[in-house]
Amino acid sequence: MAKLTALQLARYIVRYAQEKGEPITNLKLQKLLYYAQAWHLAFFDKVLFQDPLQAWIHGPVAPPVYGAFKGFGYNPIPIHPRKVELSSKSAGLVDDVLLTYLSFDAFTLECMTHREKPWLEARGSLPLDEPCKNEISTSTMKEYFKQVLKEAEREN
Repeated sequence: MAKLTALQLARYIVRYAQEKGEPITNLKLQKLLYYAQAWHLAFFDKVLFQDPLQAWIHGPVAPPVYGAFKGFGYNPIPIHPRKVELSSKSAGLVDDVLLTYLSFDAFTLECMTHREKPWLEARGSLPLDEPCKNEISTSTMKEYFKQVLKEAEREN
């Protein structure tokens, strides 16, 4: 299978959300991309998509995806993308991530990412309202979400 781009995964997520009757904005989409990438790193030790995520004011952002959907502003994305094929392993994980996070609104997801090490580390000491294009480290994402997974396993 060819290397997946963030935009291809975004189309998968938009289609999934629409099929579940869940409106999805660009802001919410960005956070779902982040969590899909993070959990893929934690479970499989490799990136799900090749594009970097940046630590913007409102949380993690994949710039090519932002650019593709910015015309919709804060409104739900109305287009119905064509089906995107993922490997069965990746699709299973992405679907689980979406089952977990899709019900949260964009603001809640933004607040969640603002408390997590990958976004915080990428922003460093910048004020919350300071624009930033620093890349979020995939190694930090992997390390952080592996730790979250270990803690969850200890609790069960």
